[in-house]
This record gives sequence, C-alpha cells and structure tokens, in this order.
Amino acid sequence: MPPMIEVRNLRKSFQRHRVLDGLEMDIDGGVVALLGPNGSGKTTFVSILTTIVRPDAGSVRLLGHDALREPRRVRSLLRVTGQAPSLDELLSGRENLVILGELLGLGGRARARADEMLERLGLEHTGRKPVRTYSGGMRRRLDLAASLISPAPLLILDEPTTGLDPVSRARVWEDVRALARGGTTVLLTTQTLDEAEALADRVMVLDRGVIVADGTVDELTALVGGRAVALVDDAGNTIETAETDGSPESVAAVLARMRHDRPVRVELRSPSLEDAFAALTRREEVAA
Repeated sequence: MPPMIEVRNLRKSFQRHRVLDGLEMDIDGGVVALLGPNGSGKTTFVSILTTIVRPDAGSVRLLGHDALREPRRVRSLLRVTGQAPSLDELLSGRENLVILGELLGLGGRARARADEMLERLGLEHTGRKPVRTYSGGMRRRLDLAASLISPAPLLILDEPTTGLDPVSRARVWEDVRALARGGTTVLLTTQTLDEAEALADRVMVLDRGVIVADGTVDELTALVGGRAVALVDDAGNTIETAETDGSPESVAAVLARMRHDRPVRVELRSPSLEDAFAALTRREEVAA
C-alpha cells in the first residue's frame, strides 16, 4: 500500500522568493508534527497538499493519488482544521454538523453522525446551543467534529490550540490522541513545541523550504547532544546551569565549580525539543 503522503522534489516560489526548495517526505500513520520558524514554508506546503495552491515543480500524492491530476479524489481523502473557526455562529453545533454532513453526501445519516461526533468530543450537552455561546475550547472541539463528520484517512491540524486555555488545550490533545488510536493519520503544524512533544510520534523540522531533521522527539533531542546540571531554588527558579556529559564524575566536577549560598536542589536535565529546534534552525541559518 502506498504511503499516506508522498512528496517528491516539491518546489514553489512567489515572485523571486523561493518558499519550497525540493521538499521531500513520506508519512504513513500516527501523529506527525511539522515544525518550522515563520517563513519556513509550512503554510505553503499545506496549501499545496490540500490542492489550494499548485506547485512550480515536483509531486504530491495521497495514498497514491496525484494531487495535481486528481484533486477531487485527494480532497476526499483529507479533512482540515485551520486556525480560524469555519462555523456558523447563529446555528447550533448540531445544526452545523448536520448541514456539513448533508453537503458531504451523508444524506439521512447526517443527523445520527452529528450526534455521534458531539458525544465523541464531549459536546453532547451543548450541541443544541448556538455556536456564539461556545467557549474557545468548545469551538476547537466542534471544529474537530466538523472535520470528522465524514471520515477520511488524513486529518490536517493547523495550529489547533492557538489561543486556548490550558484546560481546553489538554482536552483537544486527548481528542487528537483518540483519533490517532482509531487509525486516523494526523499531520500537525504547530509552533508550540510542547504540543509537538506531547502528541507527535514523529517530528519533522522544515526550514528554508526543506526538511532539516526527521525523527522521534528523543532522536531529535539527541542531535543536540549534552546534558546540563541545574541548581533550582525552593520556588522552582533556576539559579545556575552548566553543561555535563552526564557521568557521575562530570556531574561532581560541575557541582564543585558552582557557587550558591542558599538551599537548592540539583537537577540533571536533558535537551528539550525546544533546544533541538533552536539548534537545528540556527545551524541551517549559519550554513546558508
């Protein structure tokens, strides 16, 4: 069976600015986070993947179907939840889902499917209220329900928790994990690194139009190398840090060089995804 997403030598420029410069990737299952600084090409890539924008060169295939030659077929294989809600605020959540289901060809099954999705995403008690009364977290979950009212093998989430409070964000994360367990491939574009760290089975870093790193969170953080000894006070504030190779001898030597005049606790820290992201994109900038 072909990969869910197969990209080869994808190129796109706007005027004289090259946004994608020979992008290549294969994605097949799980939650894949696509990270990149502003201007890295994430939005352009998603626009090409969803057949909104045509590339200058290269190919994009979903389950073997060419996005340029078979755009309608490709669109039928994916659902998208963007940064901005795409709901009618005067209608109820259920009415939004029923109308969308009917437009997608569910016919008489649209109402039952709407009820199923409201229950699945914990909105069954608010589904008959106008969307304008929903909180930000409820709207994002309704967006997810709308994306899944007619099942598709690929779900694209573009900054899915932007602006949400921590409780609502955690609920959306639970929903995404449940979708992945159910067999949906999720492509997550985000600049929130703890979100990628919490959700992604695989992380791809896009910079200057190409993938500069690809692997699990552990594999990407290992690229940074090194660990650090940190002195932390009772309030949880970091007083001082110093690099170490993690061996007992190295940790002891680092602690001997550190000076502190108040009670502290010692933490041995590994590099974070944020450390890896900063190092990878910085290296590319230096190399360019």
